[in-house]
Amino acid sequence: MDHEELKHWSKRAADWTAEYHQGLRDRPVRAKVEPGAIATELPQSPPEYPDSPATIWEDFCRIVPKGITHWQHPRFFAYFPANAAPASMLAEQLANAMSAQAMLWQTSPAATEIEQVMIGWLTQALGLPSERVGVIHDSATTATLSAVLTMREQALDWAGLSRGLSGAPQLRIYASPETHSSIDKAVRLAGIGQDNLVKVPTDAGLSMKPGALAGAIRADRAAGMLPAGVILCAGSTGVGAFDRIADCIAVARAEGLPVHVDAAWAGSAMICPEFRNLWAGIEEADSIVFNPHKWLGVQFDCAVQFLRDPGPQVRTLGLRPSYLETAGREEIINFNEWTVPLGRRFRALKLWFVLRAYGLEGLRTRIRNHVDWAREACEALRALPGLTIVTEPSLSLFSFRLETEEATAALLQRINDDGRIYLTQTRHQGEFVIRVQVGQFDCTRADVQMIPAVVAELMREI
Repeated sequence: MDHEELKHWSKRAADWTAEYHQGLRDRPVRAKVEPGAIATELPQSPPEYPDSPATIWEDFCRIVPKGITHWQHPRFFAYFPANAAPASMLAEQLANAMSAQAMLWQTSPAATEIEQVMIGWLTQALGLPSERVGVIHDSATTATLSAVLTMREQALDWAGLSRGLSGAPQLRIYASPETHSSIDKAVRLAGIGQDNLVKVPTDAGLSMKPGALAGAIRADRAAGMLPAGVILCAGSTGVGAFDRIADCIAVARAEGLPVHVDAAWAGSAMICPEFRNLWAGIEEADSIVFNPHKWLGVQFDCAVQFLRDPGPQVRTLGLRPSYLETAGREEIINFNEWTVPLGRRFRALKLWFVLRAYGLEGLRTRIRNHVDWAREACEALRALPGLTIVTEPSLSLFSFRLETEEATAALLQRINDDGRIYLTQTRHQGEFVIRVQVGQFDCTRADVQMIPAVVAELMREI
């Protein structure tokens, strides 16, 4: 394929994209294929000679859409959305065309400087202190790993980078049982170890108990261990729990420990001032991560980490051999030194396009609608005989169950086999529950009202 052919097929792809999105409501949300079905439609060996673009296109249309779970479907209420607003898709198309490797300022000055400005826009949008700086990662998992690695090195006075962890003190990280599995992954990959992730007890509201946090830190110190940091939750993945951010940060400060806050999903809602009480005290956190790709319409992947002071993270992750130097620009920002990968995509472009194309007020309206519609759907479900709301709406997330685990699991299977909506499950305090999360960029009130309608219909069939 050459650039003339690319021009033709790009137009075909644009037409296909429009038709795809317009027809999503007519498709089942979750792919209706058996494991291995797609692989059997592909040749088992690579082609020795070129296929024509027309043949490739035909195979794409025949094979791929039926094997996709449609994350942009307006009735996708599972997990959290990976939204792709049209403005974001346009920006990604341009970023892909330029295909810049933005590891250094000099390798793409526009990518670095637009990223810096977008971080500034987002600090204002979320009501964070104006002096905050930040960086864009691929996902919250990588941002959290970066924060945990930095906690490790601060605790070890940066000796782990040179000497490794052999013979080092036993490090401890503290988090709520409600936190995402990415925190578990981070302590494993950082060499701290799963057994040293201390899950601090929560209160009736599922918030970490500050007193229990203080007690765990002091007990570990008395046992000869080395506390390294605290990770707080601002909107858990399972049921939307929020830690008491201000109170827990006060404990961490008293103990001399840095704090990272995982607001991957719920952080986007903080562009609405009325929701900021949920993370009161956030301005004192050392590190915060949220995913614009979850609720702001910015295409996956795009996770933003805010830092009170980037120095410790740059000291931990930065490495500048001579071939990565920018002559005469020793103090210039090179964002690869703030993150785990050296290579970096031009992710800031889609943030710039989305924030301009919809404006903060347009995005706030969407989020407020999602919260209101989720509460409305929750009340409709609550009225169904035999159904129990297990966790009340936290922003746009809530959970429910039937009388037995078997019936709940059977209902979920029927819902997702039916295809009109897509929900997922979690375990909450030992119970198998069904999660409902409203956040797809283009969903309407009518789409959300399909949740109680479908559940009521399928409950009658069980």
